[in-house]
Amino acid sequence: MREPLNIDALRAATQLPRIDYTAETGSTNADLVKAALQGAPEWTAAVTDYQSAGRGRHGRVWTAPPMSQATMSILIRPSTSAVERLGTMPLVTGLALIDALSDTYDVALKWPNDVLINGRKVCGILAEVAQFQPEPAIVIGLGLNVSLSEDELPVPHAISLEMVGGPVDRTVLVGSVLIALKERLTQWMNNEPTLMRDYRAVCSSIGQQVRVHLPGDKELLGECIGVADDGLIQVQSADAVVHEIAAGDVVHLRLQQ
Repeated sequence: MREPLNIDALRAATQLPRIDYTAETGSTNADLVKAALQGAPEWTAAVTDYQSAGRGRHGRVWTAPPMSQATMSILIRPSTSAVERLGTMPLVTGLALIDALSDTYDVALKWPNDVLINGRKVCGILAEVAQFQPEPAIVIGLGLNVSLSEDELPVPHAISLEMVGGPVDRTVLVGSVLIALKERLTQWMNNEPTLMRDYRAVCSSIGQQVRVHLPGDKELLGECIGVADDGLIQVQSADAVVHEIAAGDVVHLRLQQ
């Protein structure tokens, strides 16, 4: 049985200043961007039981049946100096998901923030800038697959939590993820010096042979030898040249030994 979120329990568990709940919406990110422009306080969250027009990176559609995902967005209002480090924020978001899930699930993090179980994607993440002026406001949204069955998956390389474990209380799960997001994003805004070290410790791309699909239909083959402090993935090609890449889709070519 898929049950709606218990919004009262969620508000009590997270102690966030505001959580906007809808049974159905087009996009929690779009809802929260609008709320941000209307003055919603930092750490406002938007949650829903069904998102009909969710988007991932590069405009990819991310859909799921009602009450089968943990779907949420959260608002931060970073300083201008923090915005200058915007490239690492998506990585930190992925790290927060690992924090929330790793005690229960065997999760891995593929650069920049793809959360994987058994090599299959369990969570889609999309950050959007609501405004830069007069004060920065950024919305981070995600859809975490909870109870989808194999035939309900949006793409063959996806997976859900209940496909690898027992029943999940979505209210408890959403609360855990929101708390982890607040903790890690606070560290990011405060420029916590250990943050990228924590990310590298759980990034499964490091040490892998990878193919990076780059803009312009180009690709790079090599070994991921690290992730720089500014979030760029470092790939050493066969000619021993180390390439630092800001944007691209990474494919792991073999499992780590």
